[in-house]
Amino acid sequence: MELKEPSPEDLQRKLYLLLDQLQAMARELPPQYQMRVPIELLSGLANSLLNDTIFEIVKGLMEIQHVTEKHIFQQRLQIVNRQKMELEEMIIRTPSTEEQAEQKLSLLAKHKEEMKQTDMKLILQLDQKVSDQQVTLEKAGVPGFYVTNKPIEVKVQMHLLDFILRLSNMPLP
Repeated sequence: MELKEPSPEDLQRKLYLLLDQLQAMARELPPQYQMRVPIELLSGLANSLLNDTIFEIVKGLMEIQHVTEKHIFQQRLQIVNRQKMELEEMIIRTPSTEEQAEQKLSLLAKHKEEMKQTDMKLILQLDQKVSDQQVTLEKAGVPGFYVTNKPIEVKVQMHLLDFILRLSNMPLP
């Protein structure tokens, strides 16, 4: 079976539909984000979505992010469990005395610092994943995507990703 190219009229209809949907979604955003999503950005985004490639890229990035988040969660859980076992072993091998109380406080302080360091490393991994996604989407030519770590700009990009995912689940011509 041969796939036929959509006619210019079909593409125009799809573009208007995408733009209309994007404008409706943008109107639902809180005001501080609405002003950061001008019609030119929405129009460019609608245009980039005429080809389903962007939908596929975003879905792929989402799958990679979910795998990364699960892996990070497992890493953190392993550390929490190891720390719990260390504490239990220390309690078992140290008689219930002042010494045990001191050792427990010392171990808890060590665990707290270790967890803080671990969490910082895990956050850096997540930040790197965000940066990788921004680079991928920028290279794919998706308007609104570029490497940034400014919270408001990252949040706008998150809203744009949400728009793309919502549109990917809609029946489009």
